[in-house]
Amino acid sequence: MNYIQATGLQKIYGTRKIVREVDIDIHQNEILAVIGPNGAGKSTTLEMLVGLRNADQGKIHYWLEKYKANIGVQLQSVPFFPGLSALENLKLFAAFYKQVFSNGYLEQILKKWGLIDSKDTEASKLSGGQQKRLAIAAALVHDPELVFLDEPTAALDPRARQEIHQLIKQLFTEGKTVVFTSHDMDEVLKLAQRVIMIDQGRIIAEGEPMQLCLEHNVTDLEQLYLNLTTKEEL
Repeated sequence: MNYIQATGLQKIYGTRKIVREVDIDIHQNEILAVIGPNGAGKSTTLEMLVGLRNADQGKIHYWLEKYKANIGVQLQSVPFFPGLSALENLKLFAAFYKQVFSNGYLEQILKKWGLIDSKDTEASKLSGGQQKRLAIAAALVHDPELVFLDEPTAALDPRARQEIHQLIKQLFTEGKTVVFTSHDMDEVLKLAQRVIMIDQGRIIAEGEPMQLCLEHNVTDLEQLYLNLTTKEEL
């Protein structure tokens, strides 16, 4: 089953086409990586898919009428509310999804994400890895079927990255669909069952990571990325 099926997506700002007639499907219970240079249009594409931005052209079909209630989104920069603890922030994010949960239930979520000992700590004072885990917990507090994670391990140390990788794999084993962006090709290779590569607003490659490497006669995903994408402007 496809959770999302989009055809002909376009996004235009002034005279510049950011996304150019993109067709994209998101399948049930998969880990999908969307990769590409900065400014390639991948974030704009995902924002259209989750309903944060309207497409100028194209159609998007969702598996449910009230799809937003079944999607969780973790953005790169999560605006935790100042002065509120990890537990209080989680409770507030649940309210955004029109959900009211007991402290006991929310504490179980924090425990699952390794944050129970920090439940009363102000969210803004948590470590980088803890903030990432809290951001993902907030995206999952309403138990969505489909999860979007925007560079979930950016700027984390190796141990924190490994923890996030394990949590993403755990989501998959629980039957969730996870869509994530990353500039770390080793990470993509470890986690993703399918890759969509976007450059200059178009999908330029799609498929299983190693199969794509074989098709393009390269030994690793990083070399494929370098061969297919345009150089980012400094």
